[in-house]
Amino acid sequence: MFTRRRFTQLSAALLPTLGGAPAAWAQTSKDAMPDMARIISGFPAGGTADALARRVGDRMRGQYAASLVVDNKPGAGGQIGILNLRDSPADGTSLLITPSSMLSIYPYTYPKLRYTLDDVAPVSLGAMFDHGLAVGPGVPDSVRTLADLLDWMRANPGSANYGSPGAGSMPHMVGVLLGQFSKIDMRHIAYRGTVPGMQDLLGGQIPAFWGPIGDYLQHGKGGKLRVLAIAGSKRSPFLPQVPTLTELGYPLKVSEWYGFFLPGKATPETIKRASDALQAALSQPEVVDYGKQYGLEVKPSTAAQLAQMLKADTDQWRGLIKQTGFTAES
Repeated sequence: MFTRRRFTQLSAALLPTLGGAPAAWAQTSKDAMPDMARIISGFPAGGTADALARRVGDRMRGQYAASLVVDNKPGAGGQIGILNLRDSPADGTSLLITPSSMLSIYPYTYPKLRYTLDDVAPVSLGAMFDHGLAVGPGVPDSVRTLADLLDWMRANPGSANYGSPGAGSMPHMVGVLLGQFSKIDMRHIAYRGTVPGMQDLLGGQIPAFWGPIGDYLQHGKGGKLRVLAIAGSKRSPFLPQVPTLTELGYPLKVSEWYGFFLPGKATPETIKRASDALQAALSQPEVVDYGKQYGLEVKPSTAAQLAQMLKADTDQWRGLIKQTGFTAES
């Protein structure tokens, strides 16, 4: 668990950095700079997390470490990446980029999770993003709205399937709740990230997919898929024509974020150095503009601010999951 004691310790160590713009970060001396560092991603190359990690890594190379690479460790819906970080040295040479689901939802949907929130140390927020529901050639071309899809699923119960980037994740939960609200038995198919799920969606192997909207933008413009709804509280500037679930009569409002983390045993000094470097990289206009291509609102933070966000999210999801009975096997 992300204990109150751990939160208090981290906040006390980093509180002076709160309030105001991200701290300017002076280049590390050549003697102190490590030869190699990496950003671990628990998902395959080609997705939104991977794209953001690579662009940020490019901006940190030669500043934070002489060489900085992205190390994809896909599997178990992002859990493998967190376990890899947990078992890494806490010297700042291994960072993790992860969606919030793995830390704010998984502790309550997986009864035998192999990590706790004390195994990671918040460093900086990376970006905010929305999830959307998309369909491809696995449904008739006449399916143009969410109502059309639900009617098609009712008429074809054997094909009422949808995919998500991982069992127990936020997109999975949104799909389960939509099925409950619409009284349709939607069967969930978990993938090892969005990239393999998109391949099946575009190939017609699955009719629908819940995932980050940034993974749809390129294919949506080409007409290969159609995004029918997003789960955010308001329409996305990246897909302004797509209605929210709330607009369509379903009381669901969720957004997600990517955050950067160090191993839980990292010292406050190590956390601050990494946080300053990430804030400097994420604040560059070129990185912000690049994120928009992937439906990401790039938004750095201090380590203490990310810790506060994570605590608020875990408190919120703990109650909601208990109320709905949602699990990774739902």
